[in-house]
Amino acid sequence: MSSVRRPDHQHRPDHRADLRHVLTHLVTPLLMCIGMGLAYLGAFANPSPHHLPVAVVGSGSGAQVLAQSINDKSDGALDVHTVGSRAEAVDQLKHQEIFGAYVMDTHASRGGAQSTAGGTAKAAPELVVATAGSDTTATVVQKIFTPIAAQQGVPLKVTDVAPPAEDDPTGQGIFFLMVAVSIGSYASVAVIGGAGGVLPIRMRAMLAVGTSFVVGILGTLFAGPVFHIVDHGLWGLWSMAWLYSAGILLIGTGLHTFLKRWTTLGVMALFVMLNFTSAGGVFRPEMQNGFFASLHAFWNGAGFVEGTRSHVYFDGNGLAGHVWTLVLWLVVGFAVVGVAALAEARRRRAAASAAANATAVAAAAVAATVPERRPAHDAAAGDGTSGEAAEEEMEEAVGV
Repeated sequence: MSSVRRPDHQHRPDHRADLRHVLTHLVTPLLMCIGMGLAYLGAFANPSPHHLPVAVVGSGSGAQVLAQSINDKSDGALDVHTVGSRAEAVDQLKHQEIFGAYVMDTHASRGGAQSTAGGTAKAAPELVVATAGSDTTATVVQKIFTPIAAQQGVPLKVTDVAPPAEDDPTGQGIFFLMVAVSIGSYASVAVIGGAGGVLPIRMRAMLAVGTSFVVGILGTLFAGPVFHIVDHGLWGLWSMAWLYSAGILLIGTGLHTFLKRWTTLGVMALFVMLNFTSAGGVFRPEMQNGFFASLHAFWNGAGFVEGTRSHVYFDGNGLAGHVWTLVLWLVVGFAVVGVAALAEARRRRAAASAAANATAVAAAAVAATVPERRPAHDAAAGDGTSGEAAEEEMEEAVGV
């Protein structure tokens, strides 16, 4: 007699619950992919100038006409005005009020004319830029003014009055330094919020501040002794790196109380998707659309990048405003931690109250199912009828 074989599918384990669990957790990386795509392509895919401030150097009608002509042809891409002298233009470049200055006649701007054997030399136009402020912006400005110089039949001379460090020829090393400090900061949030979740919020905040101290030191070492992208002012750089990192760590530590497993996504949205794209490290806000350009005015990454540029290359012009930006983000971090502490304290009180109520309910249930035994004299005293019956029984027993 042959035995009946069961179908194979009856022996296979059911993985549907496990599959749902995995698919649920895949939502986070997919949202990161969508967010990174929208942020990076939205910010960097089609850079073009928007009211980029430049200047034409000259006091005569020729300078006025050229500036107006460039303005008209740019259709809002440029904001061209005239300045009276090359020295004034250089001062505006170093204050980052303009990002290029076209000197129509370098002979006149330097206070005289040069002569050749055949007479006065032809005017040699010059473009003055400050590539430490943004190499990409300086390149765009050069592309704008090169054809204008070509119309005069002479090559355009380009002068860089604020070049970046020798080991950072593109000037983007500060941006990538910010990327390293950012990753060290928001990755530490996951550790402090996850592994440190059993600690009180006060201790987690102290860990965040201490971690930011170390991250700032590492960033300063990378920028100075290791890669030489900053050759002076390292104490100031460390101070800004610490402020920047501490703000991220405190905000992330506080948010973990509310976001839990979504903390990584939330911190990446704040300090990668919106932060890296608006920092001005690759393209300045004048080369981006209105959304990211507006974020540049107050986001912490822009505060760090522009503050470091100002400190290292532009003699501290505008530095105070960028430092205040970092300080305000640090204050926000302490505020978020404070709100998280109140929320956790309220949760603890609610849990303690629920535990006390559960204990009381359990005690009441036990009391209801186990009747209380009372002493005989208490029972007799509490019930007169029972007492009299007991007395009669006693009399009968002794024959009275």
